[in-house]
Amino acid sequence: MTRYSLLLICSLTAVVSAQQARQAGPVASDMPPILREVGFDQNLDKLIPLDVTFKDENGEAVQIGRYFGARPVVLNFVYYDCPMICLQTLSSLASTIKVLSQEPGRDFEIVTVSFDPRETPALAFSKKTEFVERAGKPQIAAGWHFLTGTKANIDRLTQAAGFRYVWDEPSKQFAHPTGIMVLTPAGRIARYVFGIDYGPRDLRLAILDASAGKVGSPIERALLYCYHYDLTTGRYSLAIMRVVQLAGAATVLSIGTLIFVMTKRDRLGRVPGRRG
Repeated sequence: MTRYSLLLICSLTAVVSAQQARQAGPVASDMPPILREVGFDQNLDKLIPLDVTFKDENGEAVQIGRYFGARPVVLNFVYYDCPMICLQTLSSLASTIKVLSQEPGRDFEIVTVSFDPRETPALAFSKKTEFVERAGKPQIAAGWHFLTGTKANIDRLTQAAGFRYVWDEPSKQFAHPTGIMVLTPAGRIARYVFGIDYGPRDLRLAILDASAGKVGSPIERALLYCYHYDLTTGRYSLAIMRVVQLAGAATVLSIGTLIFVMTKRDRLGRVPGRRG
């Protein structure tokens, strides 16, 4: 048995073990109690409170209804000082906008709301600057709004949107789901898009439907949570575990490809040369 064959067996063993673990799936007892309170309630066709007041990235008091009326709105909740993958939501959104034919400020609006009442307009301004630059389209600054607000007003908006999150005192972090909502110009929730990957085609269609006042159907709850690594138990959060699984699968695929190439080279090297 060659060393490459041995590596192949080890790789296949890893694949089988990973597959068995995925098939087993997390049981209820494995999920941290805090995550049972976290998620999205799909309040489709519900009108959000347009009179709720926040401060924009310039510190100006604004009613959220200011951003509705003419165009559909992409709404998402984050907290700007998040140390985990929740800011990947903004990064993914910026990457999608970079290649999207539609633009914030012209075809739709984006309203990003911090659900941490301690955060300030100055912090919101710095995040807006960062992600508008990442999108590579300075003109969208007029259509992407970064808001902060009081707990009472945050609660009104998040509850209407069905966004459930929890403060975790031991880790000093919020546990929350990741995703965006697309709303009609009138302020009704038309669609939920869960996770952190927002394909240009999917977002474009969601915006077009919302622009026409169309409300989608509930989708499967494949939630990605933003939560911390528990040092006491040595377990990762569900969000990080999914990232680890994807990275592991990519690694196994790379190893398998390398083994195939190297084995093929060995065989070619052992073929006797032709004699004249």
